[in-house]
Amino acid sequence: MTLNHKTFCANEYDPLKRVILCQPQYMTIREVINETQKEFKDEGIHIKRALEQHREFVRTLEDHEIEVVLLPYHKKYPEQVFTRDIGFTLGQTIFVAKMAHDVRIGEEDVLKQWLDDEEMSYFNLAEDRIEGGDVIIDGETIYVGLSNRTHQEAVEHLQGLLIQYDVKAIPFKEKYLHLDCVFNVISPDTALIYRPALTEEDIGLFSSRYELIEVSEDEQFTLGTNVLSIGNKKILSLPINKQVNQNLRNRGFEVIEVDISEIIKSGGSFRCCTLPILRG
Repeated sequence: MTLNHKTFCANEYDPLKRVILCQPQYMTIREVINETQKEFKDEGIHIKRALEQHREFVRTLEDHEIEVVLLPYHKKYPEQVFTRDIGFTLGQTIFVAKMAHDVRIGEEDVLKQWLDDEEMSYFNLAEDRIEGGDVIIDGETIYVGLSNRTHQEAVEHLQGLLIQYDVKAIPFKEKYLHLDCVFNVISPDTALIYRPALTEEDIGLFSSRYELIEVSEDEQFTLGTNVLSIGNKKILSLPINKQVNQNLRNRGFEVIEVDISEIIKSGGSFRCCTLPILRG
C-alpha cells in the first residue's frame, strides 16, 4: 500500500500517519451517560485544564510525525472530543456511524462535512446503531462490541457488507460503555483486557490469539485498556495507570505517558479521542 491513499487502516497498531481529533472546548457532563461520568457529575470538568491537556496530546502526536486534523467544535455537542465514536476506517473506506445517544446525535454531520470538503468518500451507516468505540479491527477480523450503543443488527449488516472479513459480535457488561473500555488489540500478538466484563467464551477466543495483559478494576476505571498504539510498539497511556504501563514496558512496548486525566472524567481516553484515517 502506498501512502498516496488518503485513507487506509487494516488494524489498530500499524504506524499512525493521519488522525482526526476535536478539542474539548465545550466539554461538559450535561447528562450522565456512563459510569465514569456518574463519579464526576458534581465535580464537573475543568475546561481550561482539559484544553491544555488536549493540546499536549496533539503536540505529542505531531512530535511523532502524525498529521492531526482538528474538527470544528460546537457548543451543542459536549462530547465531540471522543471522535472515535463517530466512525471507523476499514481498508480505504471511512464508515460514518449513527450516534446512539441524544446528546451526541449530529456529531457525525460535522465529520461528514469535513469529508465532503476534503473530497473523501465515506460509507454512511445511517440505519445502523453503531459507534466506533465498539469496533476493533485486526486484519481480517473485526470485533464489534454489543452495547447499548451498538446493536446486533448493525453487526449483521456489517458482516453482509464486508463478506471478506470475519465480523465477530462481542457481548460485554453494559455498564462499561464501549468495547475499547474493556478490550484493545495493541500489536499483532498482544491485547489488553478487563476480564470481568467479558464472557468466558470470548476470553478463550482472545487468549487463543493474543498474549493478554490483564487490567485491574482500578485501572479499568481510569481506562487502562483505552490506550492508543501509534505503531512500532509505541503506546500512549495515562501516567496514573502504573501497572498497565509497567506490564507494557515488560513486554517491550515504549510507553509515552500523557496526562489527559481531565478528559477521562467524561468516560473516554486516548483511543476514544482519536479517529485514525491513515495507518501504514
